[in-house]
Amino acid sequence: MTVLHDQARTAGRLTPGPPGERRRRQRTPWRLVNYLLAFAVVALYLLPLLFLLNTALKRPGEFSADPVGLTDGLALGNFVDAWTQGNFGALVANSVLYAVVCAAVGTVLSVLIAFPVARNYVRWSRPLRVLFVLSLFLPNAIVAQFQLVLKLGLYDTRLGYMLLMTAGLGVGPLLVMGYLRSLPRELDEAAAMDGCGYFRFVWTFVFPLCKPVLGAVFILQVIGVWNDIIGATIYLASPELRTISLGLFTFYGEYGNNQWELLAAATLIVAAPLILLYVFTQRLFISGAIAGSLK
Repeated sequence: MTVLHDQARTAGRLTPGPPGERRRRQRTPWRLVNYLLAFAVVALYLLPLLFLLNTALKRPGEFSADPVGLTDGLALGNFVDAWTQGNFGALVANSVLYAVVCAAVGTVLSVLIAFPVARNYVRWSRPLRVLFVLSLFLPNAIVAQFQLVLKLGLYDTRLGYMLLMTAGLGVGPLLVMGYLRSLPRELDEAAAMDGCGYFRFVWTFVFPLCKPVLGAVFILQVIGVWNDIIGATIYLASPELRTISLGLFTFYGEYGNNQWELLAAATLIVAAPLILLYVFTQRLFISGAIAGSLK
């Protein structure tokens, strides 16, 4: 009986469990690794933001005394002082104007450029796609652009700056081209047989069908214009035309005498609109970006 009992226990240990249980046992280590990686990525992005918030809530001089220490109180007045000292009221209005206009025009241009290339309605469509990809890795021709703006009399003007920012389409045409490949060409043929013109077809059919990816392109354009510092520094000399990103230079003092608490508060003010934009449009942004890159 003892031998039979030992054999039964040995057989029980060697007999594999149900398939679902085996899969759960195999997935558990990988799931733990995935959670650890996700936690590390979240910490990588969240810790600098928390450090910035902690600095913004410190009293004047507290950061210089203890840069990494936790704040003793909540100096919410830093945000009011940063808004007033940086003249962010006028700068926010400028940035909103630049971002909305440039993003809207850039999104429309992305569709108008991407549609004939994606449908092979123009010659050398494939080399043009390669050219769009290569343009992402090429440096900006700042000297040539500056000379062009200067010769056209558009230096230090809203129009000149918006034209330059609109010209930087980035990945917009590539995302739209990727999405258009999922749309059947029979739509084009049916519209042509019904007498629908080219631009009418693009405006009536292509734009509504590409809404998800157009939302992602618009958001990317807004982020690029809102965070632009180099272009605004070069092409906008008048203080009344400058963007909100340039308002951060107000808090830099001479010989390293910087107002770190106010600078941190001003940085959060600059970043807050983009954070809120992503929070409320993340579903549209993610779905549009994935649709434009995979379809």
